[in-house]
Amino acid sequence: MTPPPPPSTTDDQGCLRQVLAVPLVILQLLAAWCCYTALTIRPSGPWDDDARAGIALSCALTLATSALALLITVVPSVRRTMGPWWLVPPLVLGVAAAVRWVLGG
Repeated sequence: MTPPPPPSTTDDQGCLRQVLAVPLVILQLLAAWCCYTALTIRPSGPWDDDARAGIALSCALTLATSALALLITVVPSVRRTMGPWWLVPPLVLGVAAAVRWVLGG
């Protein structure tokens, strides 16, 4: 009698991708929203400190959520399962937020 074949790992990989994709997509959407607000806020003039504070807050939130998504993605087991292209959105959003923060208003 022959032993039964081992279970297929492709079904597990697909389910694991869906489970891991949920928090990554949520974090990346939050980062994208914060980055969008940072890029669309325009100070009325040099006296508009509230707008500058809003830009800084939006950039900081973008960097925080992007860093968290990046930390999740660089875990070896997640990177093996999800693929390296999941590193691109947090990097792009983080760079955009950092440039906006540096350039100010």
